[in-house]
Amino acid sequence: MQMNRSDLDSFDRKILAVVAAEGRISVTDLAGRIGLSKSPTQTRLKRLEEQGIIKGYRAMLDPIQLGREHVAFVEIRLSDTREKALTAFNTAVLAIPEIEQAHLIAGNFDYLLKVRVQDMSSYRQVLAEKLSTLPHVASTSTYVAMQAVKEESSTAL
Repeated sequence: MQMNRSDLDSFDRKILAVVAAEGRISVTDLAGRIGLSKSPTQTRLKRLEEQGIIKGYRAMLDPIQLGREHVAFVEIRLSDTREKALTAFNTAVLAIPEIEQAHLIAGNFDYLLKVRVQDMSSYRQVLAEKLSTLPHVASTSTYVAMQAVKEESSTAL
């Protein structure tokens, strides 16, 4: 049975808030933080994982330390927006590691991509060799980020 937001009680919400900020926290420490004993905390955590509310745990890497500090947001306009074209575009996007995010947009363009690379030269290469050759791309517009003011996963419930 799929849970929804209204099925989450205050303990579930506390669990989600803590693990979103500290994914490596032990169940014992998590239990202490939310005010439950270890066993019911572990049961709740497992249920949240099985229901897909918690999709997984990951390390947050510093892209600047890894030499990927250049961020560009790219508007994509497609020549065809029928379902078959959208599916082809979506599938192709998944194969490009430089694309961190891709969103289908309701507006003056069809997709907004967040692309992260080493520098402008690298971006130009990705644009020419990968983005511009995606299925059904009619045009692109690039906006270069000068500074990330806030960049994190959502932990708000």
